[in-house]
Amino acid sequence: MAGDRSDSSSGEGERSAHGDPLETAVAALRVGALVILPTETVYGLGADAANPAAVAAIYEAKGRPRFNPLISHVADLATAERLAVFDDRARALAAAFWPGPLTLVLPIKPDTVVCDLARAGLETIAIRVPAHPLARELLARFGGPVVAPSANRSGRPSPTTYADAMEETGEKAAASLDGGPCAVGLESTVVALLDQPRLLRPGSVTRAQIEAVIGPLAEAEDDAKRSPGRLARHYSPEAPVRLNVQAPEAGEAYLAFGPTSVTGNVVNLSATGDLREAAANLFAYLRAADRTAPTAIAVAPIPAEGLGEAINDRLIRAAGYVG
Repeated sequence: MAGDRSDSSSGEGERSAHGDPLETAVAALRVGALVILPTETVYGLGADAANPAAVAAIYEAKGRPRFNPLISHVADLATAERLAVFDDRARALAAAFWPGPLTLVLPIKPDTVVCDLARAGLETIAIRVPAHPLARELLARFGGPVVAPSANRSGRPSPTTYADAMEETGEKAAASLDGGPCAVGLESTVVALLDQPRLLRPGSVTRAQIEAVIGPLAEAEDDAKRSPGRLARHYSPEAPVRLNVQAPEAGEAYLAFGPTSVTGNVVNLSATGDLREAAANLFAYLRAADRTAPTAIAVAPIPAEGLGEAINDRLIRAAGYVG
């Protein structure tokens, strides 16, 4: 989302001609806009983790998206514990490595504010407390979780300088913060603590360091390696899912897209055919349709371009065509 940008050149968030850049960034997050922010790992493209439309805008801005779970960044452990279920292992790792480049994948709390789209429909959350002081101040002022995948376009190297981040996705952001070069320059280590601890992604916090705190780590399952925090089991409704359906059969729920004359058990991902709106609604509407106990969930054709690629990818997985 384009807009008037305000940046800090020193990483301390001092005032500029545009006022306080941190307050500008917080204001952008509150209205669902995107923000370029520094972390110690890489620069991120941030959005309010509780706002599905804002999260959808991240996928769109990065291009060729997949609805992989995104990491929620928070200011401190207390905020993290309001969103996720921490056991002794999680608290030990947080005490050892937070703030810092370690992401924990944990079960969500029932009242977590992190939206379905940010979690890719999973009942887990990937969460960390970054060490960069400017990021932590932004998060503290905002007061809630911010998803912030690397601020590069898909397929490009992750940006580790402000200039590179702005070149990649700066035009999509309403505000930006210059925190100087990233100290780590490598995405965070990701560890899942759902049964036995699993290393999903290696990073600067090493396997040996983690095992020194909580004991041996199991290998991630193949599917879990696809993205930070992704589980082998994707969310699928109880009802079978049929794709590219123009009209549902008797007993089926229907996920429409665009104008439709279908009546009955129908929810419309976007009556206007807006892919961003459809992406924001996807997981919630799948769940809503499933709660009606239909014989199946029939889904209207979704265009494959732009965010439609990600929507179709997720629907294919929900239908069981991808393991």
